[in-house]
This record gives sequence, C-alpha cells and structure tokens, in this order.
Amino acid sequence: MFLANPRRGLIVISAIATPLLPVTGHAAGGHLEDAIADVLVWVVLVFVPILAIWIFWKLHVLPEVIAEKRHHPQAEAIKSLCLLSLAFGGMLWPFAWLWAHTKPIGYRLAYGHDKHEDFYQEMNAKEEEEAPPPPGSATGPQQEVRPGSEAVG
Repeated sequence: MFLANPRRGLIVISAIATPLLPVTGHAAGGHLEDAIADVLVWVVLVFVPILAIWIFWKLHVLPEVIAEKRHHPQAEAIKSLCLLSLAFGGMLWPFAWLWAHTKPIGYRLAYGHDKHEDFYQEMNAKEEEEAPPPPGSATGPQQEVRPGSEAVG
C-alpha cells in the first residue's frame, strides 16, 4: 500500500539514500578549520598543562592559607606538610586540610592560648593606634625640653 504509488516510493528511497552519498563540498574551503585546529593544539599542549599545574599548586597551598587566616599556632608546620604533600603526590594533603581546620586544644593547654603570637602582636598594635592619648599629653608636635629651661605648656 505504502509503495503502491511509484512516485511516493521514489521519494522514500531518495530520502533514505541521500545521506549515504559522498559529499565533496566544503563550507569554508578547509583553511579555517586548519587554523582553528592549529590554535587548539597549542592551547591543549601548552596552556592546559600550565593551568593544571597552577590549579594543583593553589589547591595544595590552600590549607596553609586557611591556617594563616585563622592564626593557627602551628601554621609553619601545616605549611611544611603542604610542601611534603606536593612531593608525595598529594597523599598528605587531607591531613594538612584537617589540621588547618582543627582548633588546637592541646596547644591551649600547654601554652595558655590557641592563636599564633603574631595575632596578639597585631591586636596590641591596633589597640595602641586606636587608643586615645592619655590625659594631659600634648596632641600637637612634641617639644624638646632641655635641661635648665622650662617646658612651654
């Protein structure tokens, strides 16, 4: 029934056979594809490995950055563990990550605080900058007082 009409049969056969015929035409003459392929080869061979190494490095120093941000008292040891992790292919990195995120309770028991000494020095410096001058002190430029002369006040 379907192929009873010879014209309809010819249309169906040509619709099936057309994609199987070889195609010789090119949309851009082939030169554009070669140029794009050349650029992609350089990107894949040069820039992708450099980007992968950079991302690998940034990921491995992340525990160190976290430890410094949190003023972890053992930040130097965490930094060393991160560098060792690079040498051992990343096997020690999870330990550095966990260590950077832990609160050093044993350190607090031993030393009485759980922050790095730099944290307390920074806080003291900020307090000294923000503290108002003591009463009776000159807010202007300091005048030198010589022996035998009176201070101008």
